[in-house]
Amino acid sequence: MKHTLTTLAELETIYGEPSEAALVKVTDRIVAPYRRLIEASPFFVLATNGSHGLDCSPRGDAAGFVRVADERTLLIPDRRGNNRIDSLRNIVRDPRVALLFLIPGVGETLRVRGRAAISVEPTLIESFVTEGKPPRSVVVVTAEAVYFQCQKAIVRSDLWNPEKRADRKSLPSAGQILAAITENRLGGEAYDAAYPERMKATLW
Repeated sequence: MKHTLTTLAELETIYGEPSEAALVKVTDRIVAPYRRLIEASPFFVLATNGSHGLDCSPRGDAAGFVRVADERTLLIPDRRGNNRIDSLRNIVRDPRVALLFLIPGVGETLRVRGRAAISVEPTLIESFVTEGKPPRSVVVVTAEAVYFQCQKAIVRSDLWNPEKRADRKSLPSAGQILAAITENRLGGEAYDAAYPERMKATLW
């Protein structure tokens, strides 16, 4: 008996048709309610595609750090990080992106699909200066599909319940991970000692 689904027909036989509500919530622009969700979000995940395959990168800052320039355009400052720039490398090769926005305490998430470009236009960079520090670049996303996801996944995960948060001390630290995968060549203990205490702690 075949147990692996390999065609759309087989998949649709198992799952059936999507509900009308699941279809009509999709827009090709950022309507006012979707704008409010984006502006309330301090965190999103950015999915890109490149020569080495797919990548998924977390992005966070104070709520509103993703700027809605107009109903089709999002502006995202790229703050200083570890310089891997995996997402940016991918965007240069393939502009297709997907974003998933989360809002603490809110069950619904917001999904955006579109195409991205990387801008270093001086005036745009200057508009995103925070605490005297400009971003290296600004990712400009042109939205092609925008829609919210119902709260079932967040509710099932109990993600925002502070009583269900993980015990950070029971999980490996960044230094321990580096030590395990590099046979301590990168000095895991030294890394932990230098790592900000606020980043070691459970954050919520």
